[in-house]
Amino acid sequence: MSPISRYVTCAGYEIHYMEWGAPGAPVVIAWHGLARTGRDMDELAEHLAPRWRVICPDTIGRGLSQWSRAPQREYSLAFYARIAADLFEQLGIEQAHWVGTSMGGAIGMVCASGLFQPRLKGRILGLLLNDNAPCLADAALERIKAYAGQPPAFDTVRELEAFFRQVYTPYGWLSDAQWRRLTETSTRRLPDGRVTPHYDPAMVQQFTHHANDYLIWDHYDALDIPVLCLRGEASDLVLRETADEMLTRGPGARGLAQVIEVAGCGHAPALNVPEHYALVDHFLAHGVAQV
Repeated sequence: MSPISRYVTCAGYEIHYMEWGAPGAPVVIAWHGLARTGRDMDELAEHLAPRWRVICPDTIGRGLSQWSRAPQREYSLAFYARIAADLFEQLGIEQAHWVGTSMGGAIGMVCASGLFQPRLKGRILGLLLNDNAPCLADAALERIKAYAGQPPAFDTVRELEAFFRQVYTPYGWLSDAQWRRLTETSTRRLPDGRVTPHYDPAMVQQFTHHANDYLIWDHYDALDIPVLCLRGEASDLVLRETADEMLTRGPGARGLAQVIEVAGCGHAPALNVPEHYALVDHFLAHGVAQV
């Protein structure tokens, strides 16, 4: 099933998204990670499209979405939640399930809590966190800050693909065609002709001007919906002790949360193989009880 590339204005910015499936089907929001684009969700969205309407946005400052005019303020979870709330309104989405990788999971968490955007409270039916948690490992955050703010540039796309293959090894298995698509859908050419990852380097200001933006236990504790955390078994971002704590508080204390470790992956599973699809399918159909 072929997707449609669309644009919408949210919080005063042009936001790009890919739409898969039938307009009248139940909705899944699939939101990408920090330095990535919505096209990372292509394989999962294609798998879900026969049964779901799948919306895969590019976050502001990533992919084909507009870059922020006020990066110190707007590259933050609170502003991303505002964009998400506007996206729901613009697309006429009453309720949706949310699948979020890394940053995309954090955005889903703060949206579902309703603490930033009360208009979204009760509209997210279930939250799948793909290697994301309410507290992230400091060492991994330092690693991310080190590379995200200074994206490399290469003379050729093939050199950029080799870089992606190295830095995203923790994603797990991708076919050669998937690596090529990942590269081509997240490449922009600089004025000097070189190529670099397709995002605004200023987005790293989220970490310098919102130092505790990803410490969001208050949002997690407010959730009363099913939450599934898929933790890459070798993840350096979501520590096992954090995953264990998720099971004892918030939705975990209410029997609504579950953690599953995904073999052969670190940060973060690519959600692109049948084993990953099965986990997503079960959660969307049954919540956490029968995963």
